[in-house]
Amino acid sequence: MTDVELRDPAFTERYRAIAARDSRFDGQFYTAVRTTGIYCRPSCPARTPKAENVSFYLTSAAAHEAGFRACKRCLPEAAPGTPAWDLRRDLTGRAMRLVADGVVDREGVSGLAHRLGYSERQLHRLLVSELGAGPLALARAQRAQTARTLLVGTSLRLADVAFAAGFGSIRQFNDTVAEVFGATPSELRARARRPARGSGGAARSRGPGSARVPVRISLTLPVREPFDARGVLEFLAVRAIEGVEFADLGPAGPVDAEGTTRSADAGAHVLRYARTVVLPHGPGAFEVRVPRPGSGRVDLDLELADLADAPVAVARVRRLLDLDADPVAVDSSLAADPVLAPSVEAVPGIRVPGTLDPAELLVRAIVGQQISVAAARTHLSRLAKGVGTPYVSAFEGLTLLFPTPRQIAGPPGSQDAAAYLRLPARTLATVLGAARDLADGTLTLSVGDDPDDLRRRLVARPGIGPWTAGYVALRVLGDPDVLMDGDVALLAGARNLGLVSAEESRPHQFKELALRGAAWAPWRSYAAMHLWRSA
Repeated sequence: MTDVELRDPAFTERYRAIAARDSRFDGQFYTAVRTTGIYCRPSCPARTPKAENVSFYLTSAAAHEAGFRACKRCLPEAAPGTPAWDLRRDLTGRAMRLVADGVVDREGVSGLAHRLGYSERQLHRLLVSELGAGPLALARAQRAQTARTLLVGTSLRLADVAFAAGFGSIRQFNDTVAEVFGATPSELRARARRPARGSGGAARSRGPGSARVPVRISLTLPVREPFDARGVLEFLAVRAIEGVEFADLGPAGPVDAEGTTRSADAGAHVLRYARTVVLPHGPGAFEVRVPRPGSGRVDLDLELADLADAPVAVARVRRLLDLDADPVAVDSSLAADPVLAPSVEAVPGIRVPGTLDPAELLVRAIVGQQISVAAARTHLSRLAKGVGTPYVSAFEGLTLLFPTPRQIAGPPGSQDAAAYLRLPARTLATVLGAARDLADGTLTLSVGDDPDDLRRRLVARPGIGPWTAGYVALRVLGDPDVLMDGDVALLAGARNLGLVSAEESRPHQFKELALRGAAWAPWRSYAAMHLWRSA
């Protein structure tokens, strides 16, 4: 450790965090100790190392590349993910979101580079410069994290764990686990601190034309507290499409488009949300459960066509529930506004829901323009029942897959969707046009898109305005700093909280809200969730 590094404010802040064993920083950086050759999470209970022996890394992959192995005591790979990948709009953030979604495993480094608009050499150089590891090393660390989760959290056979985590061979799996964790896969499983919560078996084809037996596994996902689980599940529940989604929020009462009145004993109920989903290797479904507030975990049951989809499903569920957010940073910033502070105090750890499928979210956003949440849900439920694909699930309430863009667009000249959506002609034309372009690849959406470019491309399309483009950026990209222009619900919430003057005209109120919201950057998406609640 050089004198320059010791004087670095970022180093000083991180060293204070590890000295305090502050769990809020788990997953945000990793502490490597040269004298032991291991790296830890900031909250590791081991004795704090001397500052001159410490180096900090933004990713576990960088620590691996520098020759360190994971701590057996604090299990740094079990920490929640890094919130910076949503906060950062640059190449690094976009690349990390795509790596987490399994793009390198499915399409290789060339596929990742193509999606980001760089050459493979440029991409490698930039990621090494920013993170200390290239795309292959980052994907390898992702596979190691998945393998550890499956080894500790399930009773899957070791060969199935290797396959599910994306390793090309058993030998590669064994070598990587031993190198990263300093233990064989069997030893890592034996050291698990708690018994496996569930089990699963690999899906095997029985021959041409035969059905595949779904893989069912159960996992536990770590989450930073505070976590407003009821809030994020209520958001999804009021928008739930019949047959595609199902929610049980318990004794808090029925959920409607106007919000939910919470009962005193609501916290004792296990919150549940389930839905179907199309993954790279086929259709599947999942169910998430939050057994009690403050547990720091979400229980996840997966039903997969192929075990290889496990890491992708986990990554997408984490994005859907915004599990990698930094709630302390968000709440601290927003509470600095004295008008917003009571809402932050009443609902700590608020989350911004993501999406499982960018194309589906765009269709839902267009349908929802100018109508209520309940009306949009009715239209979309009819559409799913009319052109969606039936699905048989072990989870209650799930019978359909949301229709693909090709199913929505239908054959050339088809107007089948019109019978189910029953929208104004202009809105229907926008839905069908977007579906056709998504189906043929003319329009693409992914978690790795640049936010500004995504908005420009969407607003350039007939029938899509700034509100819809902002909403898509908020939920597809996890953009933490979106305050939708022209959102009447946001304006109603702002009036209720006293953030804007009720006597002024609506255009003046929107302008006033935008000016007031500038102080909430870079967390305006989370402020929007508070305003929506107040509405």
